[in-house]
Amino acid sequence: MLVIHLDRTYSLGMKQTKAKPCPHCGKPAVWEDNPFRPFCSERCRLIDLGKWASEKYRIPGHRDDSAVPDEGESDETKGEGEGK
Repeated sequence: MLVIHLDRTYSLGMKQTKAKPCPHCGKPAVWEDNPFRPFCSERCRLIDLGKWASEKYRIPGHRDDSAVPDEGESDETKGEGEGK
């Protein structure tokens, strides 16, 4: 069984800093002076970005097809012929 503590203090040299688990790999991700936070590294950040880009992550909800124009219908042609 894997147990992850969400808030730990790590000693890095002379300085103690808080770290949380990386959302991708679970390794401790230091928050202070970490340009990739909440991830532990650029690699984990890019892997997560790739999952969003490839739609492996999705936000639950209903799709609203009324906001998407029909094929072949642009904003300019929409409404032409109305009121004539």
